[in-house]
Amino acid sequence: MARTVILYPDRRLRQVSVKVEKFDSWLDTLLDDMNIAMLERNGVGLAAIQVGEPVRAFIVNTPNEEGAQLPENLLEIINPKIVKSEGAILWNEGCLSIPEYTEEIERFASVTLEYQDRKGEYFGIEAEGLFAIAIQHEMDHLDGKLFIDRLPLLKRKKFEKERRKAMKENG
Repeated sequence: MARTVILYPDRRLRQVSVKVEKFDSWLDTLLDDMNIAMLERNGVGLAAIQVGEPVRAFIVNTPNEEGAQLPENLLEIINPKIVKSEGAILWNEGCLSIPEYTEEIERFASVTLEYQDRKGEYFGIEAEGLFAIAIQHEMDHLDGKLFIDRLPLLKRKKFEKERRKAMKENG
């Protein structure tokens, strides 16, 4: 079952997520539901808080060279911790919780991540490019942050003004 993705400015998106302690069928169902919701909306990542569950879990599935998101490339990341970051890169980001809005954001060019999978086993992974961007974007969600929070003040004010205007026009 696909879950509803919470949209900005819902206050739940500002919640700091808590560590996952139980690796059980509830978590399995959550991760499966998140994958359906992400794929239905053509996303490359989705944090649990975006479907109303304030736990430190997210999924990422970056497209391959042909643009396909293969099931075997899905990464389920629980209780993540960035242990190394290097470089800087500008990337045009969007968010399933802020549809139809993208903006260039500066992120680390590469990150090394430690995390657990749905069974609670520990792993480490190095990421660069879109994969590294997606990881950092989703980790921000776990801390109650959105990519628009990383915008310079003037761009952020412009975004808020355009959003209020669109809301007024759409009733």
